[in-house]
Amino acid sequence: MARIDFGGTVEEVVTRDEFSLEKARDVLKDEVIAVLGYGVQGPAQALNMRDNGFRVIVGQSSKFKREWDKAVADGWVPGETLFELEEAARQATIVQYLVSDAGQKAVWPILEPCLNAGDALYFSHGFSIVYKEQTGVIPPPNIDVILVAPKGSGASVRTNFLNGSGINSSYGVFQDATGRAKERTLAIGIAIGSGYLFPTTFEHEVLSDLTGERGILMGALAGVMEAQYDVLRDNGHSPSEAFNETVEELTQSLIRLVGENGMDWMYANCSTTAQRGALDWKPKFKAATLPLFKDLYKSVREGAETAIVLKANSAPDYQEKLDEELRAMRESEMWKAGAAVRSLRPENWQK
Repeated sequence: MARIDFGGTVEEVVTRDEFSLEKARDVLKDEVIAVLGYGVQGPAQALNMRDNGFRVIVGQSSKFKREWDKAVADGWVPGETLFELEEAARQATIVQYLVSDAGQKAVWPILEPCLNAGDALYFSHGFSIVYKEQTGVIPPPNIDVILVAPKGSGASVRTNFLNGSGINSSYGVFQDATGRAKERTLAIGIAIGSGYLFPTTFEHEVLSDLTGERGILMGALAGVMEAQYDVLRDNGHSPSEAFNETVEELTQSLIRLVGENGMDWMYANCSTTAQRGALDWKPKFKAATLPLFKDLYKSVREGAETAIVLKANSAPDYQEKLDEELRAMRESEMWKAGAAVRSLRPENWQK
């Protein structure tokens, strides 16, 4: 393992140098890996492992036609490499449980009897295990329970794999029944295309993940964007100007500089006026939002967010309500302006 100094705290991370793809293939040479759920993470992880030469099958309920048809379109063959959930789980020695969090609660009574002693039950999220009182997912003691959590969407996991960069992932072992749990975990992490892997626990993964999604990664980001856009529009700025100053410059310029070299480097390469304003206002935004983030983390830790997710996602009309919420966002002035701005990017010009 590589020992890396993360701002004064030294952590051990696993890279492809320490744990090569060839080693992963050797560790998993006798394993059959079943990816259950072909929705968000499932396709990327399954396709990456297949492309890397691992024995992979997919389990997906044919009742969900969109996901089943996507699996078929991606080359999974019904009856050969594509099966109903139970059949795929029975054939596998490593079961990747990648159906939705609410789906994991619903499917667990069907899946549990399919698990054999020595199997590994794999998660990409600590949700079901950490909040077992709400989900009912309590694995038998004779199997490994492991986690690899890519730090990105399924689309990013696949895109980064195809361009050779990989994506960072956390890994953890909840239960080691075979004595091989950690080795299996790292091998799967490399198999799905992780750039490097850093250790976590199931609890830390789910607490950080739920906080991040509701916070800076999605909820807070969208919220502060809307707030700034509204203020600009209320003060007479055009939709194009408001969107460019709120979203386009961030996503097409500044955030890339942060990703390449850090926030201080981005500041150093902006105008002195921008530098001064950002440095002056940064602590004000932190002071305004810190109480909100503390409330958010408390809600996640106490299981309130989990209860909301399970109730909402289990509703029979969940997809219809979700589609309506996303439609309202898409059809708002701000994101209509965004669609127009994106169409004007050079790569979209008519040739």
